[in-house]
Amino acid sequence: MPEEKKNDEIEEVVDVAQDKKSAVRFLFELIQIAAISLAIIIPVRYFLIQPFYVKGASMEPNFFDHEYLIIDELSFRLRAPERGEIIVFRYPNDPSQFFIKRVIGLPGETVEVGGGQIKVFNDDLPNGYVLPEDEYLQNVYTATNRTVTLKDNQYYVLGDNRTSSLDSRYFGPLDGDAIVGRVWLRGWPLDRWKIFSTPGYQLKIGE
Repeated sequence: MPEEKKNDEIEEVVDVAQDKKSAVRFLFELIQIAAISLAIIIPVRYFLIQPFYVKGASMEPNFFDHEYLIIDELSFRLRAPERGEIIVFRYPNDPSQFFIKRVIGLPGETVEVGGGQIKVFNDDLPNGYVLPEDEYLQNVYTATNRTVTLKDNQYYVLGDNRTSSLDSRYFGPLDGDAIVGRVWLRGWPLDRWKIFSTPGYQLKIGE
């Protein structure tokens, strides 16, 4: 009996030691998984995509207050913004604030706002063309009368809600360095889930 009891105690000691090794191995594997996950998530979160909540009504009817968006921060490191893309940028007069607007004018172009319309002049169309926005806005009227020529790396941006938007009509051209990224996806609300693409403009040549 004493011998059997001694053997049982030895087995219990061995089992406890094995349990400790298993626990240490399990903890080490968890640390590895966490490290790998962080190595993937942190670059994605800070260099590739970023969440963004819409605040205000300046992009209605296409975006509403408190909608949840995913911003693509990679594309504009590989190429320049295109006309019609929806972008998030730091407000020039207060870089702590983030704005969401639509790209209307590109570097080197002249943008003329007047008579409720937008007219764009560039090297390809020196006589200008009226920008058709029927694809994303219906019966839009763009107020004010203003003409601006964009320098290199400058963009003209407008909110879709032209009657309630603080945009390039008021703070002027936007420097490309202030752009954070383009709106890629709307994730919330679920019934308005959408991946966004660049509009295809059918140009109307100006007189």
